[in-house]
Amino acid sequence: MSYNWNWGVFLQPSASGDDTYLGWLFTGLKWTISLSLSAWVIALIVGSIIGVLRTVPNRWLSGLATGYVELFRNIPLLVQLFIWYFVLPELLPPDLGNAFKQSNPLWQQFFSAMLCLGLFTSARVAEQVRSGINALPKGQRAAGLAMGFTLPQVYRHVLMPMAYRIIMPPLTSEFLNIFKNSAVATTIGLIELSRQAQQLVDYTAQPYEAFIAVTVMYLLINVTVMYLM
Repeated sequence: MSYNWNWGVFLQPSASGDDTYLGWLFTGLKWTISLSLSAWVIALIVGSIIGVLRTVPNRWLSGLATGYVELFRNIPLLVQLFIWYFVLPELLPPDLGNAFKQSNPLWQQFFSAMLCLGLFTSARVAEQVRSGINALPKGQRAAGLAMGFTLPQVYRHVLMPMAYRIIMPPLTSEFLNIFKNSAVATTIGLIELSRQAQQLVDYTAQPYEAFIAVTVMYLLINVTVMYLM
């Protein structure tokens, strides 16, 4: 194999001259973590609400929640990202759309990717929450109502705490997936981890070192998440 390995490339001054190539990767890691954690907050909150609505006795609310899940689960993630980044600003009121398009491009990319990842993942979280609630004995809800709780109180104090314990393993998988799915943000120019690796290859022609380093960083993120969960 006629390839010149050069692990010292990470300590060389970057093309921008204000950092090393290792610093580039750490900058990408910072954006990857920030994007994934902020998207996860959206996914967990919205997904929990939609999951609960899918189990309520009100047919209209459960129907709307089902439509939400089907919409976000059946459109590819990359297509959704392009819609959020390219299409949605054109559909907003002119003043709001122009303000978005004239803002810092980096923040445009970040917020578009955050909303896309958060809502895409929320549909998957909603299905897990629904499954966790439906896995509980039917008597749990009846017992809560019989004690004088309102239906929202039954969900808050009785059903949801037990449902979250049941669905912790699949929630962990979704938490891991949101870090891996964040790599699609490179398609709209966000300087997350995989994007920085691509730039490193462009400037140094050292693809193996760049993507091995990125692989190790993703592994460390995932191992940390699994340990914490």
